[in-house]
Amino acid sequence: MKTAIKVGVIYGSIRQGRICDRVVKWLTRQLVLYPLIDLDIIDPLDFDLPSQHDDVHREVKRLASRLNAVDAFIVVTPEYNHSFTAALKFVLDSFNEPWHGKPVAFVSYGGISGGLRAVEQLRLVFAELHAVTVRDTVSIAAPWNRFDEDGNLDRPEEALKLLARMMARLQWWAHALTAARAEKPYRSIAA
Repeated sequence: MKTAIKVGVIYGSIRQGRICDRVVKWLTRQLVLYPLIDLDIIDPLDFDLPSQHDDVHREVKRLASRLNAVDAFIVVTPEYNHSFTAALKFVLDSFNEPWHGKPVAFVSYGGISGGLRAVEQLRLVFAELHAVTVRDTVSIAAPWNRFDEDGNLDRPEEALKLLARMMARLQWWAHALTAARAEKPYRSIAA
């Protein structure tokens, strides 16, 4: 019998009036339908993070604790100027070990590319952080026309198919990597 995996859903935007709120509302409503998933919604705006990297800052430690406690991540990211946000980069660069040996999936949104250029750049960053990115993503083009304020998505059929595939792969990787980390902690691997 498989055990539940804890999935951290990370907001990739901190802008005022962000569409990320709508996308996360939609995503979390879908994810509660998946068995054996325990969600932790991680919004950088819920933390009083410093403006510079500071390993001993109280809020950095609190965020590190949340990141360490999950088995897998879903990053909900917009695409700004063919990339991801500075706020998301700050969160990623503030930590090292919480990402090690864990799978990361993406729900992206943006203009015609649906945020895929941001995802491609995030894959490079997560590789450097020793995380495994899931190939399958959910990508939503022109989200400002597709989500209402409550996070309801019009014409959701394709996004739901993509989400089902992405979640199947994320769950597989989460179980495989959790077992591997239990057998031999990632930090114990010789460099």
